[in-house]
Amino acid sequence: MSQNNLSEIDLIKNKDEFSQDEYISIDVKFSIQGNLREAFNEKNWTQAYNRNDNLFKLKYGVKLVSGGIRKHEVGKPIDTYRKASLFWTRNPKLVNPMKQKRIWVQVAKNFEPFIRLTEEEVRQELFDFNEKITFKASDLGPGKHKIGAEAFVSWQKHDYTDSFSTKAHAKEIEIKIS
Repeated sequence: MSQNNLSEIDLIKNKDEFSQDEYISIDVKFSIQGNLREAFNEKNWTQAYNRNDNLFKLKYGVKLVSGGIRKHEVGKPIDTYRKASLFWTRNPKLVNPMKQKRIWVQVAKNFEPFIRLTEEEVRQELFDFNEKITFKASDLGPGKHKIGAEAFVSWQKHDYTDSFSTKAHAKEIEIKIS
């Protein structure tokens, strides 16, 4: 089994050159790989639910940084969490036609609940991130700027995983402001 880690962080910009009065939007994409992703399956959901371990909370954050040696934050950093609630139901609308599944997972992202039908869809909702950070081009000033990103994730011990915390840095991208 592999250890938990963050995948490579991708920074996606909508264009390369901006004017001073424009807003810059950068998408930060990454995902959690390893033991937790593999262990977050229906068998372990059922065991955890039977042991009253029915709430998984994942804290994460993303911030953009710019500058050389003295980096400074750009835009408003994201510091939030996602929750996965395990619950039991016989609701016929949630029955998977392949088997009689009774333990389900509701993932809350930014306080919006999602219920997915397959294990992989649940993992994607919970462990794949795509955060958009927007800021004014005038905050950086004219010239070429390198933008990087830092991301962190952490969670507590549960029936199917140990507690974990990590940080990762993205490769810098370059933008030009005229």
